[in-house]
Amino acid sequence: MWLVFALLSSVFAALTSILAKVGIESVNSSLATAIRTVVVLLMSWLMVFITDAQGSITEISKKSWLFLILSGIATGASWLCYYKALQTGDVSKVVPIDKLSVVLTLIMAFAFLGEKFTAKSLVGCLLITAGTIVMLL
Repeated sequence: MWLVFALLSSVFAALTSILAKVGIESVNSSLATAIRTVVVLLMSWLMVFITDAQGSITEISKKSWLFLILSGIATGASWLCYYKALQTGDVSKVVPIDKLSVVLTLIMAFAFLGEKFTAKSLVGCLLITAGTIVMLL
C-alpha cells in the first residue's frame, strides 16, 4: 500500500509545481507559501478528525514532538525556498534541483539512521545527480 501512496505523492507533487508556478505569477512568494500552508493545515486537521486520530495527541512523546517540530521547520524552509525559486526560475529547472533531495535523503539516512547504502543506492544517486545536471544544461 505504501507504493500507491508514494506514487500518488509524486503525482500531487508534480501538480503542486505546475499549479504553484501559475499561482505565484503576481504574488509575493512568502505570501503564497503562507496561503498554501493554511490549506495544508486545514486538510491535515480534517484528515485527523475523519480518521478519529485526535485523541492520541496526548500520547506523543517529547522526543517525537521535538522531531516533528524540527521537521515542520525544515518543511517551512523548504517551501519558502521552493516557492521563491519557482517564482524566479523555470519549473523545468527548479524541480530537478529540488529532487536532489532524494540523493541528500539517502545520504542522510545512511549517515544518521544507519540505513544500508548499497551499490544500487549509489547508482541511483549518481543517475539522479546526472539527470539533474543534464536538465540544467
